[in-house]
Amino acid sequence: MSNSIKIIPFGGVRENGKNMYAVEVDKQIFILDTGLKYPENELMGIDVVIPDWEYLREHKDRIVGVFLTHGHADSIGALPYFLMDFNVPVFGSEMTIALAKLAVKGHKEVKKFNDFHVVDASTAIDFDDVTVSFFQTTHTIPETLGVVIETSAGNIVYTGDFKFDQTATKGYQTDLARLAEIGSQGVLALLSDSAGAGITGISAREKDIGEYIKETFKYQSGRIIVASVASNIMRVQQIINAAVAVDRKLVLSGKDIEQIINTAMSLGKLKLPKGLLISMKEADKLEPNQVVILETGKMGEPIKSLQQIAGGDNPKLHLTDTDLVFVTTTPSYAQETEVQKTKDMIYRTGAEVKFISDDLNPSGHANQNDEQLMLNFMKPQYFIPIQGEYRLLDRHAELAEEVGIPADHIFIANKGDVLTYRNGEFHVGDHIDVGNTMIDGTGIGDIGNIVLRDRRVLSEDGIFVVVATIDRKKKKIVARPQITSRGFVFVKTNRQLMKQSADLVEKVVQDNLDQKEFDWSHLKQDVREKLNRFLFDQTKRHPVILPVIMEINQHAKRKNKSKGEAKKDNNQNNNQKEKQQGHHRGGRGRGRKREKQNAKAKK
Repeated sequence: MSNSIKIIPFGGVRENGKNMYAVEVDKQIFILDTGLKYPENELMGIDVVIPDWEYLREHKDRIVGVFLTHGHADSIGALPYFLMDFNVPVFGSEMTIALAKLAVKGHKEVKKFNDFHVVDASTAIDFDDVTVSFFQTTHTIPETLGVVIETSAGNIVYTGDFKFDQTATKGYQTDLARLAEIGSQGVLALLSDSAGAGITGISAREKDIGEYIKETFKYQSGRIIVASVASNIMRVQQIINAAVAVDRKLVLSGKDIEQIINTAMSLGKLKLPKGLLISMKEADKLEPNQVVILETGKMGEPIKSLQQIAGGDNPKLHLTDTDLVFVTTTPSYAQETEVQKTKDMIYRTGAEVKFISDDLNPSGHANQNDEQLMLNFMKPQYFIPIQGEYRLLDRHAELAEEVGIPADHIFIANKGDVLTYRNGEFHVGDHIDVGNTMIDGTGIGDIGNIVLRDRRVLSEDGIFVVVATIDRKKKKIVARPQITSRGFVFVKTNRQLMKQSADLVEKVVQDNLDQKEFDWSHLKQDVREKLNRFLFDQTKRHPVILPVIMEINQHAKRKNKSKGEAKKDNNQNNNQKEKQQGHHRGGRGRGRKREKQNAKAKK
């Protein structure tokens, strides 16, 4: 009997990063990757974005495990947050599991979690009538794996990040024979990396990238500040090799880089000559042509960190006109604005900027030829392009048609689409609501679209606070409305606008007080709406308006008190009254005293 199968993307489709896919086979759910993505420009103040897995909470007893393809943030970044909700085993290669443990260790809620399982390309795990196996692929981090979910209807294959490079060294090589074997078994559905679908030319071989970095170091006379992703182990090794070749010392600058390098070295995945690493203080004592600084930034993303350095916000590192800032990462298209801004900031310091992507295509993702080669290896009945914006998914779909996959067997899925296999074919079935979960500081999911909208408005039009005090029983305004503005207009030069705003608020509040039925929420909403309309008419701006309405009651009844408390209060009142009389009629009091003394003397 054929299995009941569903494939649900929770991220990684029509966007960059945040890869996460659920494959349901009968009553079991297999989670493929749990990644994050870095915020785009409009996500103000957000640190990272992770998938929304509310649907999985309702079916948590059916999840058999998480299967990780590699150790980059777009694959493992959301794992700590996932494990806060789901206590399930995690599978991955030795390097991937080591980096996953680092990620989990940094979150106190799950730092004791230890249900990790190391697998490799020869591992096969049986889950009732479903078997999960793996295959080696080439990426910029060692031991990257693809995942195969073997069902009675055929294989569900998830490539993860991959490319083909015939010069790849041990630990990075693709097992071509294994790919052919998987394809010959029969692939029902292929989920394949589309991030490089826009690359028409030949991707640079890692061997050539290493030589390019070495040549760049060789002809630079000043300091070299190299920007790279911390978990791009291959690129880090190439930077180390180049520093050794030109006899420069290496400084590590970044929150995560030291931990990642130590982890990779302990596993034998990274070779670091003794005496190469020095501190920033030691580097300041050397000549500029003896130093390389590896900058990886917060969470391994170097672009924001370069902005801080160029803006003078890094106390340990300041750029000079003899420095070269060498960017060896390939930022996503969503960061293009930030990249150009970063270039401009660096040039203003006098330093030189060089992007490796200006001369080479250093992507760790498959180009168009690689993608078609993978399709030909797998020969899937159904194809689901993943990991990329819509235009990349669409281009990958066209490439699939060129190698003979029918258009009606290709699904460009959206987050939450449920691809259901029934009666021998896949179709888009139900749809579940899958949004984004925002991580801001220690807050998880407490930032939504309304908060983001308010942040955007605050950054663009400022805030307008109105404070009014009312006596509801007397139906009157006790104090004239006070107005405070920040980031909206300069108050001193707009006094007339402030006065008119206060007059308007006073009228709106009084109108509400005069109503037979008084409602607090209606009063605040009325103030907000009419003031917003007035301010837009006057300034063409929409500030965030915060009405603060306070109430006083001048006739509050005193609470009943015990006899002891009442007597005490009476004594205090009498004493206070005597003091007041003494203060106001002090002369008369002293006169009476003297009269009494005189009377005694006469007697």
